Formats: sequence, C-alpha cells, structure tokens
Amino acid sequence: MANKKSTKYIFVVGGVMSGVGKGVTTASIAKILQSKGFKVSVLKADPYLNVDAGTMNPTEHGEVFVLDSGLECDQDMGNYERFLDVSLPEDNYMTNGMIFKHVIDKERALGYKGKCVEPIYHITEEILRRIKTSAQKTNAEITLIEIGGTIGEYQNAIFIEAARVLRIKNIKDVMTVMVSYLPVPQTIGEMKTKPTQNAVRQLNSYGVTPDLIIARSSYPLDAKRKDKIADSTGIEAKDVISAPDIESIYDVPINFENDALSTRILSHFGLRPRQKDLKEWRAMVAKMKKADKPVKIAIVGKYFDTGDFILSDAYISVIEAIKFSSYGIGVKPDIHWLSSKDFESDDKKLSNLKDYDGIIVPGGFGETGIEGKINVIQYARENKIPYFGLCYGMQLMVIEYARHVLGIETAHTVEIDPDTPNPVIDIMPDQKKKLAEKDYGGSMRLGGYQALLKKGTIAYKAYGKGEIRERHRHRYEVNPEYIEKLSSRDLIFSGVSPDGTLMEIAELPTKIHPFFLGVQFHPEFLARPLSPHPLFSAFIKASLGRSTKNKS
Repeated sequence: MANKKSTKYIFVVGGVMSGVGKGVTTASIAKILQSKGFKVSVLKADPYLNVDAGTMNPTEHGEVFVLDSGLECDQDMGNYERFLDVSLPEDNYMTNGMIFKHVIDKERALGYKGKCVEPIYHITEEILRRIKTSAQKTNAEITLIEIGGTIGEYQNAIFIEAARVLRIKNIKDVMTVMVSYLPVPQTIGEMKTKPTQNAVRQLNSYGVTPDLIIARSSYPLDAKRKDKIADSTGIEAKDVISAPDIESIYDVPINFENDALSTRILSHFGLRPRQKDLKEWRAMVAKMKKADKPVKIAIVGKYFDTGDFILSDAYISVIEAIKFSSYGIGVKPDIHWLSSKDFESDDKKLSNLKDYDGIIVPGGFGETGIEGKINVIQYARENKIPYFGLCYGMQLMVIEYARHVLGIETAHTVEIDPDTPNPVIDIMPDQKKKLAEKDYGGSMRLGGYQALLKKGTIAYKAYGKGEIRERHRHRYEVNPEYIEKLSSRDLIFSGVSPDGTLMEIAELPTKIHPFFLGVQFHPEFLARPLSPHPLFSAFIKASLGRSTKNKS
C-alpha cells in the first residue's frame, strides 16, 4: 500500500516545442501504470501567473476544464480524468500564480517568522508540499507531474528545480521523462535529432538528466536515430521511446506498451506489475476503429476563429464526449465546426443545417455570434433536428423558445442586455456584488452540484435515476420569475436543484421533437472513453435516428 511504501514520482517535461502531446503522453503513462495494478495520480504544474485557468482566453489557451471542487484548470486535467476514469482533487493542479500568491500571503501573515523569503527554497518548498499533499490525499503509489511549457523557458524553471531537489532527496523514487519533437524538414527529408540533443543539454544545465525520452515525430524512430540520441545524451537507446503521429490519442497507451514502456518505468523503481494488460482499453480502441457508419454532428460555437486556423481545443471535452458516445453505440462521428457568426444574417447557410444529423451549441460567454446561435436553435427546433445545448446553449434555447413560441419578443439575457424588459436569463444575486467590484476570477457557480430529475423525461430515461451530480461553470440562470410562464406550453424543466430554485435541464417532450434538450451544467466534463455520458449518448442515438430516416 502507498502509506507503507514511499510514493514514486515521475516528472514529465517538454523539449523543443509545445503542443506535441505532452499532456496525452502523461495521461497515457498514467493509464499504463494504472493497468498494471498501481494507484496512480497525475498533477499539472502550469507556468502562468494566473491563479487559475478561469480568466484565460479559450482561443489562446484552449478549454478551461472544471474539477468537481470547482477549480478551473488547464485542459490537460480533462485528459488525465478521461484516461484514468477518475475525478481528481484540486490539489492536483497548480500555477506559478497560485504558488507565489500562497507564499506571499503566508509571508504577510508572518508565516515564515521573519525569515528572508526567496524563490529557491520557499517557492520550491511550496511546490513540493503540494505534490506530496496530493500523493497523500489520493493514496497514490505513483504520482506523475507534468510541467507545462518547454525546457529553457524562464517561467517553468522553478518547477524543474523542485524536481531536482526531490530527486536529490529521494533518488530511487524519482524519474524524469522528456517529451521531445524530432522534425522531418520537407526540404531535407531526414529526421533531425539535434533539437532533442540540445533540449537534453538544456535540461542538464538545470541539474536534471532524463531517464526516458519520448520521441515525438511524424514517423517512427529507427534504430539509427535512437542510437544517435543515446550517444549524445548518455541514456540507453532502449530508453528512447518512439511516439509517431497516430490517428487517435487513445492508441498512445497501446503503442507505448508495445514498446515496453511500463517495463522500463517499473524496473527503474524496482516494482513488479500486478496485472498484465490494457484489456478494456484495447477493446475500446478496437471498437473505435471498427465504427464506420457516420453520424454528422455540427458544433456551432464562437471560439473557432484564431487567425487562419481552427482551435478545436476550445471545445475539446465536447468533441471527445461526442466521440465516446458515438463509438459506444458503434457509429463514427463526423464532426463539423461552424462559426455562429455565419448564421446571423444568412438564411442560405441556415438551410444548410438540414444536412446535419444533430446540432450542439456549447458553452461560452459574451455577445459575439449570439443571434446566430439563436437562429440555429430556432431552425433546429422548427425542423426537428436533434439539438443539445450546453450551459450557454441552454440559456439561448430558453431565450429562443420565449421569443418565438411564447411571443416574448424582447426576451434576453442580462449578460448581453442589462436593461432588457424581459430578463428570462438573469445573474445570480450573490454574484452581482462581485461583478460590480470587477471580481471576475472565481465569481461563478463552479464545480459539482446535485440535481433532481422528473420521471418520464428524456433526461430521466438517459440517466436511469432520479438524482445526479454534474459540474457547472456559469454566472447566469433561468430567471425564477419566468419559470411559470416558460413552462406554460410544452417546455419542461426536467432537472432542478434540490431546493427547486435553479433550473438545470430544459427539454421538449419527444412527441413534439425527437431531441431538443439543454443543460445548465457541462456534462462533457464527466464523459469518459470507457463510460460515455448518458445525455451525449441519448443525443447521438436521436441523431442516428434522423440519419437513418433521411437515408431510408
């Protein structure tokens, strides 16, 4: 047990460049070790001075993932939870801002008893305290710590220093894995190892030597490149693990095991596996590859405009949730990203929505593209296209219904129009003071909350139970003053808070529409490859029904 033996620590660092899959690599290593029968925990150390990820722009940083505790995190925390099929505690995420704030607050409260407070020792001490606290709380036998950014960046040097300090004190219980990219320039046509060699030397300058190198590239590494890296860095060629580009990130743990990665890690720690294989995981990946019947899903959002590129990472949990539920019922998701701004005044583009089997409007903030989203929702409702609204997508669904079914033409959200005469979506009273004081960080309803479901509804049938717990991230709610009027026709609030004041799920009965449902929470945060989310599965089934009907 972890409380009888010392916890093992694996630091994962990035070399050469970011965005090559360090988070997926970390999650995959954790999954492999979990499959061997060990209690595993994963932490993310972000170099930003933001106290949490809540104020980061999704188009620049990607999705903000929310833990059950309510802590707003980097999207890699979502990868960890999905791969391990666990809910991680808030102790498993830290930023430079979080660390520095704690140390400064402690200093101001005379917590250091008059000592000179310095980065080297006091900051590293706090980093290590959090790492060890997480290991204790999760009873982890092996803890992985992914250090954000790449080697050589000033802002993550303090985390690497913490890794060095921990290794000096526990040399047999700590190892370092470097994820490095090996480019293959088109004009040269040869895989280049020099950037990785330089990254290792840079890491060496911090007093840290990698025990394993995960070599990311477009192609598998050959023996010659492995030998070249080994000769120049001093590690063994068998400790250079090839990680070529693949079709699905869920192939990564399998590929790593094919290269005997777990054997290298466990032998380093003097551990023996208790189980043999990734049986369930391999079966899940095999099912993904066999799925060939397409279901065409449109995600209509606002965070897809990033210059000449599309940043699907802004909705990564939604995209993965669609995949899990699709593959779970044996169909292949055909996902299309549509900018909501395109539907604000173009009826022709609206009519193109009939070509999709299902439509999702995900969460978001602000007025950009809002009328386009409302137009999309109206089209989906009137043309009986399965619709799934997430958070903001539910709020806009309620606004659309109020405007076009109940005749409340000025219905709106106070987020966009503070002076609307019909605020069907309003801010929570306890948040108004925080917003007035411009205290935006952490001012939302965040984390896991209970909800009660009404029998006989789509939601109840999907979950198969009357009480659920889901994660939230929002400031605005359905205005209680309008609930009676909104419910006067066919709209049903099928999920409510235990005290009956907050509307969690809204839907139309199936006799009116095959699937027209919105949720105030973010179900995508609880979708896992081995346990798809029931609402996403119900949506995909409804979308598949439309697809089959259209093709018959």
